[in-house]
Amino acid sequence: MSTPTVEGLRSELADGILRLTIDRPKRMNAVDLPTMRALGAALDEAGADPRVRTVVLTGEGSAFCTGADIAAAATNPADPSEVMDAANAVIRSIATVPVPVIAAVNGPAAGVGVSMAVAADLTYATESAYFLLSFVNMGLMPDGGASLLVPAAVGRARAAEMALLGERVSAADADRFGLVARTLPDAEFAAHVDAVAARTATTPRRAVALTKRALAAATLGRLDDALAREKSGQTELLASADFAEAAMAMLEKRPPRFS
Repeated sequence: MSTPTVEGLRSELADGILRLTIDRPKRMNAVDLPTMRALGAALDEAGADPRVRTVVLTGEGSAFCTGADIAAAATNPADPSEVMDAANAVIRSIATVPVPVIAAVNGPAAGVGVSMAVAADLTYATESAYFLLSFVNMGLMPDGGASLLVPAAVGRARAAEMALLGERVSAADADRFGLVARTLPDAEFAAHVDAVAARTATTPRRAVALTKRALAAATLGRLDDALAREKSGQTELLASADFAEAAMAMLEKRPPRFS
């Protein structure tokens, strides 16, 4: 069973596996507000659908998700509070949907794309992928739960380096740091994700749901607190002169000049 692309999201359900593909390859799968809302709704529907036993989240083409679409936001500005609510809803859904969520990181993951990847239960990356918390370069702070999710995965020191320096982390380093479950050669990546999805789609749904809940309680118990802090801070920063300058600089392809 499949459904057509809706607001940049492609959905396909077969053999208990729901594949959600962010389908904005011309923007390297950067997400706008409608796409984020569609993704949150699809995850919520997956949790309520007994046919769904596993979710695979990936991106179309050569990128996983490169964060928020700044160009789209500049053209069609939205209330920062609404943007944050939509992003937070996606992260909560990934963490709480009662089936395994596999993040198939087929290319660059940046900004909220990192948050989505790390929020997943099983995260696999191609060797050509990289991870980038680029918020500070835009006059922003990590969101999508990244301020909790990333330290929970790699520790405070590595997380601080990622968040404060805004530099790329290669897939090899992500594997070494514990940011992902495994990094695979590009040629082997799809087959591995398919094999894991097929395996998790045959496990008992209730046992998986309770296991996932227990793991989340042990490691992500303060996720809602982190999301609330990020919403407060990011809402302020999205209205700042520094972010306006960074967005304009990106569109004009020049270095930003922060005040």
